Amino acid sequence: MATLQSLDPNTPMFAQFKEKAGPVVLANTFFVPKERTEAFLALFRRQAEFMKAQPGFVSLRMHKGTADSRLLMNVAVWESTEALATAFGSPEFQRMAADFPDDIVSYPHIFEQIDL
Repeated sequence: MATLQSLDPNTPMFAQFKEKAGPVVLANTFFVPKERTEAFLALFRRQAEFMKAQPGFVSLRMHKGTADSRLLMNVAVWESTEALATAFGSPEFQRMAADFPDDIVSYPHIFEQIDL
């Protein structure tokens, strides 16, 4: 399973699941060794198809770092933290998450939009 790291050590993602908010954006940055990129994306596509079918899912985009960066970033919009937490905690999603190698590092964090 990928190693989960908190982007903000004071506010880990699992603590964020407890706050009722919505819509929310899950920004998840992954460090992926170069030789694992294609395998990672294949596994991620499977997870994405599952998430797209879950109640409360709005949209998802994957981005890659430039200049030969090893970073990939998923940006997913959900109707609420509750919908995201339910999908994330489902046994099927957890089985898929377990397929990611240990040398993948994931930095997930939940955000709310600020209107400027």
